[in-house]
Amino acid sequence: MGMKKSWIVGMMVLVFMISGSAFGAEPIKLGMSTWLGYAPLYLAKEKGFFKNKGIDVEIVVIESPADRRAAFAADKIQGMATTVDTHVMTAAAENPIPVKQVLALDDSHGGDGIVAKKEIKAIKDLKGKTVAAQLGAGASYFWLNYVLAQNGMKLADLKAIDMKAGDAGSAFVAGKVDAAVTWEPWLSKAKETAFGHVLLSSDKTPGIIVDSLAFKPDFLKKRGADVKKIGAGWYEAVKFAADNPKEADAIMAKFTGQKPEEFTKEKTGVRFYGVKENKDYFGTSQKPGLLYTVTQRAADLWFELKLIKTKPKAADLIDGSFL
Repeated sequence: MGMKKSWIVGMMVLVFMISGSAFGAEPIKLGMSTWLGYAPLYLAKEKGFFKNKGIDVEIVVIESPADRRAAFAADKIQGMATTVDTHVMTAAAENPIPVKQVLALDDSHGGDGIVAKKEIKAIKDLKGKTVAAQLGAGASYFWLNYVLAQNGMKLADLKAIDMKAGDAGSAFVAGKVDAAVTWEPWLSKAKETAFGHVLLSSDKTPGIIVDSLAFKPDFLKKRGADVKKIGAGWYEAVKFAADNPKEADAIMAKFTGQKPEEFTKEKTGVRFYGVKENKDYFGTSQKPGLLYTVTQRAADLWFELKLIKTKPKAADLIDGSFL
């Protein structure tokens, strides 16, 4: 009987050790804003997709990109979700932080755009026109510069006025500027005016305004297996959201602070990246995907504008081995 009891106690200890090895590690804290593109991470947490894979993930909401970067630098968060161009800034601005993008989360699929007066029919027609846009940094600024470069233009060709995206849209609808780089609901409101239209929307430039999840290289060495499980949890959440939109939207709306119907309407301007999209976007070492091009273009632009002191190579900021 004593031997049997000892055996049972021993098995209980073994079971505890095995389960502890799965959940005993420090939680992985992911820092992000309440942008709806990150909502599937919250969905994965709430539905237990991370827990079922043996990892403890905490969602840490930090709305300000600067505060998020500071938390990342201080290891208060281990993963950081933000736009590709912002990761470049993190890696190469003053007090640089080594960073590796490991998972593409979403891209703007019509949620951002350039609205303009109807007589402005092409990007080249913006030359000399008054254009409201958020200048200096950020995804909208990066996208505007990308679009201009694609059309053989530079920001200096415009009469650019610095405004936040929402204010830019409002200024256009009020007839104060010729064009604006903005987002919903101002894209729709511009179309409702007698004088305006959407000159270009982000669904025409897929893969440019993209959010990705990144970690420090030393953390990836220590917890790489768990980071891969985070990716698996994300993929499961994206699939669940596609298969069960009503339930998923209700959960994700809690993350963004919206009503479910508001979330459902707004998500049409965003495309979540599943397994295929990630593999295509990252590509391979032999045939790099668009992520490398976008990352390098951001590095080139920020360096040209003297927003970063060194120009990193895209390959140093990307690791596709965790997809």
